[in-house]
Amino acid sequence: MRELLTRMHEWMTRYMKSFYSDDAEVQRGILIKETHTGYVTANCVELAKFLRLPKHDVELAEIIGLFHDVGRFRQYSIYKTFNDADSEDHAGLALKVIDELEFFTELDAADYDIVKFAIQNHNKKNVAPTDDDRKILFAKIIRDADKLDIYRVLEPFLAQSAADKMPNFIKSKSNLVADISPDFVENFVTGEQADYRKIRTNGDRKIVRLMWIYDINFSWTMQKIVERGYIEKIVDNLPRDERVAEGVRRLRAHVANKLKEF
Repeated sequence: MRELLTRMHEWMTRYMKSFYSDDAEVQRGILIKETHTGYVTANCVELAKFLRLPKHDVELAEIIGLFHDVGRFRQYSIYKTFNDADSEDHAGLALKVIDELEFFTELDAADYDIVKFAIQNHNKKNVAPTDDDRKILFAKIIRDADKLDIYRVLEPFLAQSAADKMPNFIKSKSNLVADISPDFVENFVTGEQADYRKIRTNGDRKIVRLMWIYDINFSWTMQKIVERGYIEKIVDNLPRDERVAEGVRRLRAHVANKLKEF
């Protein structure tokens, strides 16, 4: 599979560069996604190795990481945004691109199904139910690898002043003020996943990022998140409110328990 992976990397590099633009805003967005693709691919490989998966499965995880966001480039070329709510599901777009690529037919049918399932579910609120444990495993790997790097990507926009300068291709059409919507506060306190499509404020956006912590599947990923200070940086930029503080206490207890699995 290594030779196939080499061809896939070469194709992906050419494909991403084909979207380069003289428009500074467009170019910035494409470069962010190109860099993100590299980090997520590396995260998938490192996590798969941590899980002591066989070489074949490490390479399968690498393919999933490499192509998980391939739909983003077509999304931006059509809609001029990376916001799914304002365009269409980028995972669905990724599958359309993948179905057009002949080298995916070189994978056996089971591996191909795993790749498509993992990519289809990498950005969903929950993984679709299936009795196939391997599909679930690889979906969890890409979801962790993706979230880990999204924390890096969005970190510069935590403060309200920075959020105001957030690029248009990241913003939604929401009014990104600092307060948190009441329903998002309740989600945070109860530990329920918030619906990112209902984001109305910059505070809501921060809560969604924190709620991702409850969806981290592996202690390896949680350790990386904690080491890089992503949780505390978001918490430091939340409004001072007792209900929010209650949610923070619950979150920290969950993190501590997850780290014990390391």
